[in-house]
Amino acid sequence: MALFRIDRRTPLTPAEAWRRLTDWERHAQGVPLTRIVVETPPPSGPGTVFVARTGLGPLGFDDRMEITRWEPPAGGAPGVCRLEKRGRAITGWAEIEVGTAGKDRDAKASSGEGASGGGTYLVWREDLRVRGLPRALDPLTARAGLLLFGHAMSVLLRDRTR
Repeated sequence: MALFRIDRRTPLTPAEAWRRLTDWERHAQGVPLTRIVVETPPPSGPGTVFVARTGLGPLGFDDRMEITRWEPPAGGAPGVCRLEKRGRAITGWAEIEVGTAGKDRDAKASSGEGASGGGTYLVWREDLRVRGLPRALDPLTARAGLLLFGHAMSVLLRDRTR
């Protein structure tokens, strides 16, 4: 399986980091040649469905996702969102976890701002499967996922006024 994990830290509050990471349409700004359409009315929650269309013109694929777990951060508890990928080309799942950072989490954050303590920790876990690719290519798929979604996280967390 092409399982990967991205750990980050940000000086943003957990609520603001959650808001930015779950702004589904904005994910397209960090993923080249992609646009995202949310197919269900707001607000986001279990049952929300959106589609990321990646490609040029008629050449491309849809990454259809449904939220199956939606627990925003509250009262000091971390937030967790789980997406099930249900497309013809892309399957698997992704989880986004957002919580208040503490010194015990410092060693787990591999990159990002505010790694000296405090702020917010972010974890993106994903099991990405591309139909038709042999399992022998899972390590390459996982590496591509790390790079692509790591970039997307950076874009989403960036201050929009910069």
